[in-house]
Amino acid sequence: MSSRHALVFLLVLLAGCGFRLRGTADVPFQTLYVPNSDSGIALDLKRNVQAGTQAKVVDDAKQAEAILAFSEENREKNILSLNSQGRVREFQLRYRVGFRVHDGKGGEYIPQTAIILTRDITFNDTDVLAKEAEEQLLFRDMQSDMVQQIMRRLAASQKPVPKVP
Repeated sequence: MSSRHALVFLLVLLAGCGFRLRGTADVPFQTLYVPNSDSGIALDLKRNVQAGTQAKVVDDAKQAEAILAFSEENREKNILSLNSQGRVREFQLRYRVGFRVHDGKGGEYIPQTAIILTRDITFNDTDVLAKEAEEQLLFRDMQSDMVQQIMRRLAASQKPVPKVP
């Protein structure tokens, strides 16, 4: 009998803390056009929109209620610090994506926005191959984080107000 009470108590406690599984995001459009690009972010974003929202990704911008337009996607690697011999000790990886979401008629779901993610990575001359692999892994992780941030912005966007002439 006490195990039932403990189970009920845990369920009530879990429900009261605000925990809920990540479900579908509510976006203010039914169809979205995501342009094809050489980078993987467009493909990841298409997959996340299809799986995580009720919106459909279409292949023609004219059929879309919302159009996502990438203005930039940059990956940078900057020197952060040097050791006493003048060799690189740390790098900063920077991933920047600029985009906007519009309706094709002058209305903006999301105005021009840039998201910048950074990660610091140590460097050692003796482990060059391992550090290159770590760098690629960090960039993939940053791309995944970027897709999630864009998805949150899509969910928070509002339907554009029609302009009155």
